[in-house]
Amino acid sequence: MKTKCLALILTLAMVAFGAGKASAHCEIPCGIYDDQLRTDLIAEHATTIEKSMKKIVELGKQNPVNYNQLVRWVSNKEKHANEVQHIVTQYFMTQRIKPDAKKYSEKLTVLHQMLIAAMKCKQTADLSNVNTLRSLLKEFEILYFDHTHK
Repeated sequence: MKTKCLALILTLAMVAFGAGKASAHCEIPCGIYDDQLRTDLIAEHATTIEKSMKKIVELGKQNPVNYNQLVRWVSNKEKHANEVQHIVTQYFMTQRIKPDAKKYSEKLTVLHQMLIAAMKCKQTADLSNVNTLRSLLKEFEILYFDHTHK
């Protein structure tokens, strides 16, 4: 009985602590890829980052400053910038861009620039950084899909 309880507790702990570790896509390779969805997600994250930046600036001008809301918007901005970095590295750079791919160097360069833009989005509330991220995404879509997206 003691062993069954211990096994149950360990199983529940593994589920509880392991649940947050699951990523949006695996590396096993399953062959199920939706590249367009990933670029659409990056665009959505950029929109969320932009909204967060605007709210941060707005809240920073209030007197008194509502630090609770300010911190929440900063955290939100950083979370979505991290998601962009995750998609760029774990999905595109790790799984989708092959060393023998056409325009390999150009694709990697743009992806690296996207990582830097996402990092700068975390560091500031400067909207030019999110605009740069969007421009780079469009540039990447042209390189990757061989056409202009939207």
